[in-house]
Amino acid sequence: MQRRALLAAGLLAPALPAAAQGGWAPDRPVTLVVPFLAGGSTDIAGRVVADRMGPRLGPAGRVIVENRAGAGGAIGSEWVRQRPADGATILLGSASSHGTNPAALPSQTPYDPVADFTPIAMLGGGPLVVVVPQASPFRTVAELVAGIRARPGALSWATSGVGGVGHLTGEYLKISVGGLEAEHVPYRGGSAVMEALAKGEVAYSFEVLASTAPHLRDRLSRGLAVTSRERHPLFPEIPTLAETVAPGFEVTTWNVLLGPRGLPAPVLAALSAAAGGALAEPAVRDKLAAAGVDPAPPSTPEETRAFLVAELAKFRDIVRRAGLRLGG
Repeated sequence: MQRRALLAAGLLAPALPAAAQGGWAPDRPVTLVVPFLAGGSTDIAGRVVADRMGPRLGPAGRVIVENRAGAGGAIGSEWVRQRPADGATILLGSASSHGTNPAALPSQTPYDPVADFTPIAMLGGGPLVVVVPQASPFRTVAELVAGIRARPGALSWATSGVGGVGHLTGEYLKISVGGLEAEHVPYRGGSAVMEALAKGEVAYSFEVLASTAPHLRDRLSRGLAVTSRERHPLFPEIPTLAETVAPGFEVTTWNVLLGPRGLPAPVLAALSAAAGGALAEPAVRDKLAAAGVDPAPPSTPEETRAFLVAELAKFRDIVRRAGLRLGG
């Protein structure tokens, strides 16, 4: 399953509430666990979708968000893994919790990101941005690559954490351009990364679009390239890595709805239909875009699982090719 096929713009007919289809309907609020702190783009996206999923689960349908942050999403994910498979608790998984962390930090990820969960639906995603300080001498990503190559190990680059999507994306670029030497400096979150860039503490960073957008608009930092296959509509002037220094390059962040392993078919069908119906609403898609999440078209559980499998394989391949030894 190609990423851009899942994240491409598209709408399906809104799903009827599960009760109207004769399917499962919850008898109490469904808890959507967001394994990150409140206020970030993932949390906002989860709340937007939860608000519109609830009414589609029947007359008493309600989805409430609960934040269980820590360890790149692993703490909240592990908690959901241990819940009963009855539809009462679901998870908003991410590229970190179900992609990069299991690939790069397997000893710190106490679950199988595919086998231990029931995929429900894709929610959306978005590119990372190669960002430099506004005062940086590098005006293009080609100049940045040349500058790193000219001074091996002299420049530093920041990400939101070891083993995260920014870290593995940066390692992937090094591989894609034939090898680069630069010092990786992990920070605690995207806001800290952008502050470090604004102060000129590091030469460049790979950070998600949602974190970088305000800084780019306020000219506190400058975007040199995006990691998606195509340019992003919010910043169409920023080229892609694929069209500049790394043909075929593509990595994006993403979010998926998951349940504990073994969700009964009627429960899975109802939750998938509710998510698909919510994502088909123009207002929901607009709110997701405003939060920095490119909304996915409604997707099936089978498509979601195939996407997870492909993404995990991609990140594991990056770890292998980069020779990373981060957590056993």
